[in-house]
Amino acid sequence: MKLNFKPYSIGYRTLKTALGVAVAISLAQLLQLDYYVSAGILTILCIQPTKRKSIRAAFSRFIASLIGILYAFIFFEGISYHPVMIGVLIVLFIPLLVTLRFQDGFVSSAVILLHIYDAKNLDMDLLTNELILMLVGFGTALVVNMYMPSIEKKLKSYRYEIENLYASIFREIVIYLRERESVWSGKELMDARKLLEKAKALAYQDVENHIRRHENKYYHYFEMREQQLEIIERILPKITALPVIVDQTDLVADFLQDLSEHVHSGNTAYRYISKLNKVKENFAALPLPDSHEKFLAMAELYQVIHEMETYLEIKQSYKGFQTRKTEAAG
Repeated sequence: MKLNFKPYSIGYRTLKTALGVAVAISLAQLLQLDYYVSAGILTILCIQPTKRKSIRAAFSRFIASLIGILYAFIFFEGISYHPVMIGVLIVLFIPLLVTLRFQDGFVSSAVILLHIYDAKNLDMDLLTNELILMLVGFGTALVVNMYMPSIEKKLKSYRYEIENLYASIFREIVIYLRERESVWSGKELMDARKLLEKAKALAYQDVENHIRRHENKYYHYFEMREQQLEIIERILPKITALPVIVDQTDLVADFLQDLSEHVHSGNTAYRYISKLNKVKENFAALPLPDSHEKFLAMAELYQVIHEMETYLEIKQSYKGFQTRKTEAAG
């Protein structure tokens, strides 16, 4: 039996968690808090993949813990410090957190509840101790989570990869139009779809790591490319369904060849819309088909032209990145 192990690695989130726990416990110990090691637990619970998630986690856990203290006062102080009361409290506590959408804070609030149960006396000293403990634990998590490594380089890499894939797809379409045969497996289509999903997820993560930013230029870019990919997937069956080669085929092939050489992030799609209009004019100027098969082929090619017009309009509506490329189009 062969066992497969993941390569051993230490990520930045692991390092932040380790640092946060050490700092939180040290601060709690320095402040001479009871249950000071719990500050480390509270910190662990609030270390999240993004800044916004960390803030939401800290807020949710802080509010849940305050509600937990109130429940502890009602059930422990008001009735009894008995194990049965812990069970009753939890039965009533969890539905309230779910209703208020603070259910993520249950574990941290449970830590505070157990401290109170262990002390058997919810006086002002213990209340102050728990509040400071929460501030130290949640606050430390927020501070260490404010550092997030830049993912700009990775997003840019995804952008270039997608542009190269689109260029490759157009080249394969051109080969098929000109030679009527191809050994292309369509792998680039599947790769582009998977890459777009990864790229959008990463771009969304970047949005979550900026407190005041609510959008990301890369996210909009990958969304635009996703819409274009749907168009490419629609024209492929039309290309492969061509019954015969007609004169108009070369017009479409030449246009797609030109476009394949200028798939970039800049926004000068209007130039290629103009070129496509010229293709339509030349298309209309060619002789009418003299057979049913040629008529079908012309109809399919005209639909391809219409789809490519939509492809370019999608790009034209996108603001685009700053680029030195003067011929950026697709």
